[in-house]
Amino acid sequence: MIKNVLGTELQSCSLDPMTGAKRDGFCSYDKRDPGLHIVAAQMTDEFLAYNKARGNDLITPKPQWQFPGLKSGDWWCICMGVWLKSKAAGFPVYLNLEACHEKVLDYVSLEELQQWDYRKLSIK
Repeated sequence: MIKNVLGTELQSCSLDPMTGAKRDGFCSYDKRDPGLHIVAAQMTDEFLAYNKARGNDLITPKPQWQFPGLKSGDWWCICMGVWLKSKAAGFPVYLNLEACHEKVLDYVSLEELQQWDYRKLSIK
């Protein structure tokens, strides 16, 4: 069983749009994925604009990568480093802890992740 950060079975992040490094809906860990797309995050306009300005355009569709382009409200498996940098810059996003791969705990504590749990948080 593949586990999430809560120690239970990893849940799907999104099937529409279809996410995951393998485009299977899951934020699975794969050692061949240099970006570590293991964080299940809900997009906001501010997060998307911040990342686009830094050269990480998550808005524009890229069919060659089966990437639909994202909008506020979409759930997507983002890179561990992208989440950490965006949070530090003041652009946090909601997390679905049931869909975040347990490998996330190698980079941040469960206690910190729980501060960004979409079920407990209202980002202004």
